[in-house]
Amino acid sequence: MSMISFILIVTGVMLNVAAQLLIKSGTNAIGYFEYTRENILPIGWKLATEPHIIGALTCYVVGVVVWILALSRVQVSIAYPLLSLGYIVNAVAANYLFEEAITPSKLIGMGIIIVGVVVISRA
Repeated sequence: MSMISFILIVTGVMLNVAAQLLIKSGTNAIGYFEYTRENILPIGWKLATEPHIIGALTCYVVGVVVWILALSRVQVSIAYPLLSLGYIVNAVAANYLFEEAITPSKLIGMGIIIVGVVVISRA
């Protein structure tokens, strides 16, 4: 895999991670809400105008463009499994940003993901 391909894949992964963290920040800013017919428009408007949510959607759009560029250079059977690295980055970032716990079972899962990515990347 070339350096540009690797950079494109990592950029795609990081944009996806950023989008997930921004969505969480946006929902935290809005707070808990009930799923009722009366809430569809008010909550929908809050979500549509929340800056973190808009940032997340922007990350997704840019991420799709980056991913298209990556897949034009790398086999999908190699590139797609590398997206799982986002789980690890996301868990660490969520621990730091939102004080979400990293439990022993999460650490084991992260280790399995890393082993899987190494195995696939060498195939």
